[in-house]
Amino acid sequence: MDLAALEIFRAVAQEGSVTRAAERLGRVQSNVTTRVQQLEEQLGATLFLREGKRMVLTPAGESLRGYADRLLTLAEEARQSVHPGQPGGRLRLGAMESTAAARLPQPLARLHAQWPSLVLELSTAPSRQLVEQVLAHQIDCALVAWPPPGIDADAPVEHTAVFAEALLLALPADHPPVHTPQDLQLDTLAAFSNGCTYRRMGEAYMQQKDGSPPHVLELASYHAILACVAAGRCAGVVPQAVIDLMREPPALRLVPLAPCNTVLVHRRGYQSPALDALLAALTSSKTPDPAAST
Repeated sequence: MDLAALEIFRAVAQEGSVTRAAERLGRVQSNVTTRVQQLEEQLGATLFLREGKRMVLTPAGESLRGYADRLLTLAEEARQSVHPGQPGGRLRLGAMESTAAARLPQPLARLHAQWPSLVLELSTAPSRQLVEQVLAHQIDCALVAWPPPGIDADAPVEHTAVFAEALLLALPADHPPVHTPQDLQLDTLAAFSNGCTYRRMGEAYMQQKDGSPPHVLELASYHAILACVAAGRCAGVVPQAVIDLMREPPALRLVPLAPCNTVLVHRRGYQSPALDALLAALTSSKTPDPAAST
């Protein structure tokens, strides 16, 4: 096995397609197919099942994928370690949807201007899934609302607070004033999938109404969540920063919730010039609110 073969294997596994993997890697399809076949021969195992145009990992392929992620991550760390103080190479960053939209454009623009050779790959997911991806070496670091639901307090990660988010419970505009959870007249929460810290906070607040957890309507974007709230169907938890992005926010009743820190998480012991540069860009103009520290 060599690193190039593992990189090709991982790209095919992620894309589920030789064609898309070849486009992503800048290689011809025949080269990608040949390298995958050579890797299978070297290992004496079938790594993919060919289902039409799709490439589906076999159990052996699933096992190799975890090792490939770790080996390629370690190789990137090694490359960066020989050039301390010179961020470069690739950094895989995960972020919550709200953070990517409201908090990252300016810091990432500064990062690119200062270190143009640093290639940053950004993906989004709920907080728990992002931490799981960090632990699985699928991404290098992530911006998550801390603490994520379902993550063990002893998980081998380190985290640094970078943003303090003011959270709001969004209600239909005609909902009566809410001073305590008992004033709520709704029992449905529009939220992201399970694993979202803001969803957990919304569920905990609404459960105080009568002890029963709210029904949850799972949606994939804040625009969809706020549209359902404005239609009078449900409540939703949204950061103030997302409302501030909207040119014409829908008519809503907004109830302040407890603030929540967004933290940069990485595996314990992981360090690179690229990670240091990212943290510097994130904290250069923003400081966390001590009242929101965890």
